[in-house]
Parts: sequence; structure tokens; C-alpha cells
Amino acid sequence: MLPAIAGIGLGLTALRAIRQRRTEDLHGQVVLITGGSRGLGFLLAREFAAEGCRVVICARDEFELTRAKVDLEQQRAEVLALRCDIANREQVDELVAAAIERFGRIDVLVNNAGIIQVGPVMTMTVEDYERALGVMFWGVLSPTLAVLPGMRQRGSGRIVNITSIGGKVSVPHLLPYNTAKFAAVGLSEGLRAELARYGISVTTVVPGLMRTGSHLNALFKGNQAAEFNLFAPLASLPLISIDAERAARQIVTATKRGDAELIISLPAHVAVRFHGLFPGTTANLLGLVNRLLPDAEADRAGTVPGMAISARHPSKLRGAATVLGRSAARRFHQFPGPRDAENTSGYGS
Repeated sequence: MLPAIAGIGLGLTALRAIRQRRTEDLHGQVVLITGGSRGLGFLLAREFAAEGCRVVICARDEFELTRAKVDLEQQRAEVLALRCDIANREQVDELVAAAIERFGRIDVLVNNAGIIQVGPVMTMTVEDYERALGVMFWGVLSPTLAVLPGMRQRGSGRIVNITSIGGKVSVPHLLPYNTAKFAAVGLSEGLRAELARYGISVTTVVPGLMRTGSHLNALFKGNQAAEFNLFAPLASLPLISIDAERAARQIVTATKRGDAELIISLPAHVAVRFHGLFPGTTANLLGLVNRLLPDAEADRAGTVPGMAISARHPSKLRGAATVLGRSAARRFHQFPGPRDAENTSGYGS
């Protein structure tokens, strides 16, 4: 028994040494980050810029892009900010062409853009699934196909796909999101296997819940207030969610090493391992969890962003549970949103 344990320890030590030897200096490289104007994408832009990278960020909102660009430039980053709907392949091709025209190449692609729709399956429409897949599957594939010719010609490149624990374990009330993320995980893992021969590394990032303030921009259906009251604290509380700045640093380190996979947060690790060993049990347990969630019978028409629900249904208890999430929203450009607990602009806690 002891020799086996010693052998495993030596193997892990050797693996860590190999990873450390192959860590690459990213200074001077060009990094394209989709969804880079706020949240995790903005933090990744900041971290890559700190490594000496030239950064290209894209998003759909011109104001958000300008705000992020100014913030990054104040930290002496070299930034190109371009408006792009990542679900539109023509716009993606134009984005990549503009980035290459400015910087000559793209060394690292970070597919980060995402959308979260929360609600029971009976409230979701085909259009909700199409929208989720447009951003989080086609919005991963299209940029990848656009940068591949240049990377293959140079015989080098790094692609980092930000997926989710929802792409490993399909949790209730997030079916469009889970569907798109499962597709992204499959694409990412397959790309790594096929592109290694061309000197291109692909890293699949699987974050658990992160404190980015994104609950304010998530879209809620069904019993919207009840859904938000459950989702917002989960995306804000420590132990359940991880600090987004810490997550961004881990992602940059994994990029430099060319890791195959990075699972972020202890709860995400536990969920992935448990589901891998007991997939049927996991599905049954999630079925029990679903019985405790708001029912589709309480459906209300339309889709409402979290920030609007927060304003319409203030709650001191929710406010206390989301202090860290609201702090993240202020720091990571999740606006419009609450700037403080007693906000006068119409956004509550």
C-alpha cells in the first residue's frame, strides 16, 4: 500500500514539474476575449494585460466597451475594443479580421461570452434555446474557425473555452444554458485532441459559481422574483461561489501552461467527480432539488433581468446575502446595476 501511495505522489510531483517547465511567457502576445466588457471577460482582459499582452475585447454594447477600454488603458494596457454580436458569424469574421489588421495576428482566443436564462423547462421556448446556443456554442465555434488558419500557419496558438459546471452536470431551471454549455464542452475537448498536432493547445475551463455580479444581468422566467431570490444568493455567498478575480488568475495560469482542463471551485470539483461516479444518483438527487424550486404554474409572461427584479422586489434578507455579489457588480462593470445598497437610481438590493 505504501509503495503505491509513494508512486502516486511521485507521479503527481513529476506532472507538476512538467507543467511548470512548459509554462509560456505571454508577454507581447495578442489575446482576443469575447464578452470582454464586463464580468469575468473584463477581469481576464485585465489579467492578460498585466502579463504584457495586447488585448482585443468585444461585446454588443458600445457604452460598456468604451467604459472597459478606458479602465484597461488607465492600467497602461494596449486595447482594441470592437462591437460584435458573437452569435453572428459575419460579425465574428469582421472582428477577427480587424484584430489581425491592427495587431498582425491572434495568439490566444478566449471564448468567454455567455448568457444565463433561469426558469422551469415549461417556461422556456425554442427561441431561448436558440439564443443560448447562438452565444455559447456558435459563439465559440465561429471565433475558433476564424482564428484557426492563422494559428495553424504559424504552428502555434492557444484557445481557451470558458464553459461551466452546467456543461458537466445539468442542473434544473437552467436547461438552455446547460444545453449550450454541454455542447461547448464537447467541442472544446474534441478540438484539443484534433489541434494538438498543429501546435495549438485548447483549454476547457469549467467554473462553478463565481462572484461577478452577473446575477443582475441574468434573465428570469416563470416566478421571476422567487427564481431571483434563489439564484442571486448562490452567485454571491462565499464557499458556494468563488471570487472572480481569483478565478481569472487561475485561468491565465492554465492558459500559460496549456492545461487540458481547469475546474474552478471546490463545489464544482465535488459535483463533477460525484456525477462521474454516480450519474444516475446525481440525476435523481437533482430531481428532488427541482421539487423545491418554483413551479411553472406560477408563470408570468416575459423575461425579466435580475436588476429589474431587484428594483421591483426589494428584500433586506436578499440584500444581506448578496453583499459580495453587489460589490463585484460595482467593480466588474455589471451596469446598469446597484452601485450601493441604498441606491437612488432605481436598482435595489
